Amino acid sequence: MKINLNNPHFVQAVSLAGIIMTFAGTAPAQELLNKPAWLPQLSLGVSETYDNNIFGVSGNGMPTEEAWITRISPAIGLDFAPLLGSQSPFQKLSLNYTPDFVFFALPRDKAPDNEPSQDYDAHKFGLGIKGAAGDFSFSLDNSFLYNDGNRSAPTYALNQLSGAAANQFDRYRNQFANTPARERVNQFQDREATALQYDVDRFFIRATSAVLYYGMNTVFHTNKAPYKGYQNYPSRGDENGGADLGYKVLTNVALTVGYRYGSQYQQQFPTSISSDRHYSSSSYQQVLFGAEGRPWSWLVMKLAGGPDFRDYNANTPVHDLHPTRYYGEASVEATITTNQSLAFKYKQWNWVASTGYVPEFDSSYLLDYHWNATGQWGFDMNAGIIEADYTSGYDTAGTAPSIRADREYTLSPGVTYAFTRQLSASLSYTFNAGNNELYTIPASSHPAYKNFIDQQVMLGLLYKF
Repeated sequence: MKINLNNPHFVQAVSLAGIIMTFAGTAPAQELLNKPAWLPQLSLGVSETYDNNIFGVSGNGMPTEEAWITRISPAIGLDFAPLLGSQSPFQKLSLNYTPDFVFFALPRDKAPDNEPSQDYDAHKFGLGIKGAAGDFSFSLDNSFLYNDGNRSAPTYALNQLSGAAANQFDRYRNQFANTPARERVNQFQDREATALQYDVDRFFIRATSAVLYYGMNTVFHTNKAPYKGYQNYPSRGDENGGADLGYKVLTNVALTVGYRYGSQYQQQFPTSISSDRHYSSSSYQQVLFGAEGRPWSWLVMKLAGGPDFRDYNANTPVHDLHPTRYYGEASVEATITTNQSLAFKYKQWNWVASTGYVPEFDSSYLLDYHWNATGQWGFDMNAGIIEADYTSGYDTAGTAPSIRADREYTLSPGVTYAFTRQLSASLSYTFNAGNNELYTIPASSHPAYKNFIDQQVMLGLLYKF
C-alpha cells in the first residue's frame, strides 16, 4: 500500500515527529524541564500504524480494509501528595489526563462513500488515591473515558440485496472482530476500584467496591435496508461490593476469604429495533478464596477464585436462571533478573455480550515479557489468549447468539530505543487471529465468517519533558 503523502493527518504526524526530534537535538543530557514533584508526568507521543484489517472480517464477504492510523498522544499527570508534607496520610493523590487523537487514512479506491468515519478523540482521565493512617490503609483508582467518535456503528454486509444475491453474512463474524470497531465509536467508560483495609496483628479485614460501565452513544437501526448488517451496541455494566478477611501466614503473604454481592446490566433493545426480547441483566453473589503478597523478593502475586451464584432476570435466554458458575482472577509479576521481568494475568468470569441479548463466559490469559537489553535498547514480547463462550444459552434467533464460542490469539513483539533520557522510539508488530472454537455450528450460521487475521505495524516516538 502506498502512503498518501498529502493526507493532512499524516503531515501533522510527521510535523510533530520533527518537533520532537528537534527537542532531542537541542536538549542537554539532563531533564529538559526540572519538573516539580507534583508533576510526575508530562509527555508528547506520536505514532503511525498500518492495520491490514480494521474491521476484523474474514474476507469471505466484505473485503478486508487496510488503513494508516495516526495517533497523537499528549499526557499530563499531577500528584498533589508531595504538597501535603511527609506527615500527610496520603502517599498518592494523583490526577491525569492522557488523551489520544486518532485519525484514519483509508485508500480512496477501497473506502466506501457511505462508511462512517473511524476517526475519534479519546479523552481519558485518571484519579488515584492511596494512603495509610495507623492500622488503616486505603486506595481508590478510577479511570474515565469519553470517546468522541462517530455515533453511527459499522454495517457488516457486503450488500443490501435480498434473495440469492444477498450477502450480509459478516454479521456472524467473530466476537473479537467486533472489539476494535466498537472501541472507536461514541461512548463513555468508567472503571473504579476502592479498598479500605484495617490490620490487627496477623489479621486484616478489607472492604472493597468495583464498577465497570460502558455507556454506548451510537444510534440503533433495524435490520432492514439500508441497514442490513448494521451493528447495534447496547450499554452494559457490572458493579459489586464486599469484604475480604485475611490472615498472614508469612510476613509478606496472606491467605484470604471474601464475599461479593453485585449486579450486571445489559440494555434491552426497544421493540422498534428488535422483536427479540431477550436480555441478560442479573444479580450475583461470590465466595472467593485467595492468596496475595510477596513470597520472595522477586515475586508479587494476587490470586482469587470461587463459586459465582447467579440470578438472571426472567427474559434471559439460558436453561437455568439460577446457575452456579466460576469466578477466578490472578496477577503475577516476576523480576527474573535486574533487567528482565515477566507478568501474567488471568481472569474467568460471567459477563454480558456487547452485541446484546445473551450472557457469556469470558476467559483471558495474558503474558508480558520485558528486557532492558542495554541502557538504550528494550525488548517486549506480549502474548494472549482470550475467549468468549455463549453456549450456556438457547437464543437461536437472528444471528443465533447462543451458538458461539470465539477465541482470539495475539502475539506482539516490540523494540524500544532511547535516544536520550527524554526521547525514545518504538517499533512493534501485532498479530491477531480470531478462531471459531465451536465446531458444531450449523452451516446456516456461516462458521467460516468467524475466522479472521489482523496484522498491525506501529512506529512511534515519545518525548518525556
